[in-house]
Amino acid sequence: MIKSVGFHDFLVGLGILLMLEGLLFAASPGWMRKAMQTAMASPDNILRAIGLVSAVAGLILIWLVRR
Repeated sequence: MIKSVGFHDFLVGLGILLMLEGLLFAASPGWMRKAMQTAMASPDNILRAIGLVSAVAGLILIWLVRR
């Protein structure tokens, strides 16, 4: 079906992301609502910095697992 190993890994990662996000909403919808309100009130530069740090941390984690 899917020939590319990289694309297969991407889909597995996406599935894990969706599963974890879904579990957070199911387990604690009030906390997730509060977290989204906090994110909406945060300045763009803070959200951008958090996003970049998260992306770099994810890349490092993938690199450590794959090497």
